[in-house]
Amino acid sequence: MPAPAPLERTGPVVARALRVLGAFTSDRCSMTLSEMSRCSGLPVSTVHRIAAELAGWGALERDAHGRYHIGLRLWEIGSLAPRGLGLRESALPFLEDLSQVTRENVQLAVREDTELVFVERIAGSRAVPVLTRVGGRFALTATGVGLVLLAHAPDEVLERVLARPITRFTERTMTDARTIRAALADTRIRGYAVSDQQVTMDALSVAAPIRDSRGDVVAAVSLVVHRSGATPHAVAQLLLTSARAISRALPSATPDQ
Repeated sequence: MPAPAPLERTGPVVARALRVLGAFTSDRCSMTLSEMSRCSGLPVSTVHRIAAELAGWGALERDAHGRYHIGLRLWEIGSLAPRGLGLRESALPFLEDLSQVTRENVQLAVREDTELVFVERIAGSRAVPVLTRVGGRFALTATGVGLVLLAHAPDEVLERVLARPITRFTERTMTDARTIRAALADTRIRGYAVSDQQVTMDALSVAAPIRDSRGDVVAAVSLVVHRSGATPHAVAQLLLTSARAISRALPSATPDQ
């Protein structure tokens, strides 16, 4: 068996491969070699070699026009992440019930440092359009699920979030630290979060925490509805019931945040 390559030789190779993969975003899901080079900051020759190796393994796929996309192999590996896999499997029956009853958007998210990641989203037949997607990241300060996760995050996470510029999505988006702190306090007191016209002007999002067997908040579930057709209180009662059911269904050993 050949000896493993020294870390100083393998490390930079892995770092460059990650830079190539990290160049892909929801807005750049298809790129040529030159585009990948520009977005990753690596020479075209280096990107060409790395892309060929990644495509051979299945992390990238190349279409008939010579453009590269993220490959299914990478999606298969990513789907095994324990925080997403176990949580999604436990929550999915309840998310589907919510979707069938309301015919609105149902979302499940976890916190990843100072952002949230959507683990699942089910769009109902009459659902209001949203800016989210499964696997997508979003700000913690605007959405219902984000407010729940931030309300129960460590203080140092909150301070880092508030120290950075906060994206404004609509004229109603909270960007003032004092206003956000007050919203988080309200979330903890009443047990659910309300995001009214924070992301789009026609949407109302209500979210509730999902807790593990120790009582720690490990995820959040939300309903995003047409704001003209529902009140936060009515949505919250249905959502809190589902959140408690999901919490009870979680495996006893849920990975830490």
